[in-house]
Amino acid sequence: MSVDLRISPDQIIERYLSMELVRVTERAAVAAARLRGHGDEKAADQAAVDAMRRELNRLPIDGEIVIGEGERDEAPMLYIGEKVGNKQGPKVHIAVDPLEGTTLCAKDMPGSIAVMAMAGAGQLLYAPDVYMNKIAIGPGYPTGIVDLDASAADNINALARAKGVKPHEINTLIMDRPRHEKLIAEVRKTGASIRLITDGDVAGVIFCTEPEKTGIDLYLGIGGAPEGVLAAAALRCVGGQMQGRLILDTEEKRARAATMGVKDPNHKYDMAEMASGDVIVCATGVTDGGMLSGVRFGPDVIETETIVYRSITGTVRRIYGEHREFSKFQLD
Repeated sequence: MSVDLRISPDQIIERYLSMELVRVTERAAVAAARLRGHGDEKAADQAAVDAMRRELNRLPIDGEIVIGEGERDEAPMLYIGEKVGNKQGPKVHIAVDPLEGTTLCAKDMPGSIAVMAMAGAGQLLYAPDVYMNKIAIGPGYPTGIVDLDASAADNINALARAKGVKPHEINTLIMDRPRHEKLIAEVRKTGASIRLITDGDVAGVIFCTEPEKTGIDLYLGIGGAPEGVLAAAALRCVGGQMQGRLILDTEEKRARAATMGVKDPNHKYDMAEMASGDVIVCATGVTDGGMLSGVRFGPDVIETETIVYRSITGTVRRIYGEHREFSKFQLD
């Protein structure tokens, strides 16, 4: 009796590549973690980039980076438009942040991660490396309960009504930046609480997926567009709502966006426009944080923690790795 082990092409990403993506982010996280607390952001970031690129190029994919750390003239970062993989598999588009929270890693502060998303070709927003205005909430609310074009006060009041609580019981997360001074003041007037973060834009949005664990109901503010796409991909996997608008405030940025297919520079993207189809998101902790534990180095074992999201099934997997073969990390 024979067993047919063949799988259809649309199952390749989930059945095979999802575990391969874990290896990609694990390698990047371990490489960066070796430089935790050394105060050198560029070195930590470069170590993560090199490890992630090396592993991506081993994958059986015909891949293209559509969300990366920069554009072609900024190599050796994983740049927008870079081709990865061995060309022996499906065409996929990839969003990466080899080391989200470079400052957090350099200072050995909580919340640094290595993260990436993969989807079929054309299913991740192809956008320039610019800022994005964002709003996000977790699952369980009516569609349209919050809106990027509404005031912070209106969004907090609407969310409070939908949750059945008072505005002062809503917990928001905002990046601690001078550009958010007015936003922070408006939120405080509503009575809602604010958790300020110095870095970690992707994780900040993902916190909305589990408000009962993280205490975060609402994400507001301006951060990187690459991080916005990665966060939207993760949010799509578990439910929730997110909107974003690219900040194209110069002619050069608008022209660059146009070459990438952005027809309306003022377009308000919803979550599905930023990440559609069968999306898989994978993140490995570099430093300890509210979402993931950081890499732990022992004399005989390297320990990692990774979370994997898949949009079609809503599956979330947590993978605790104990690695005894150090050579695979190319530790010098």
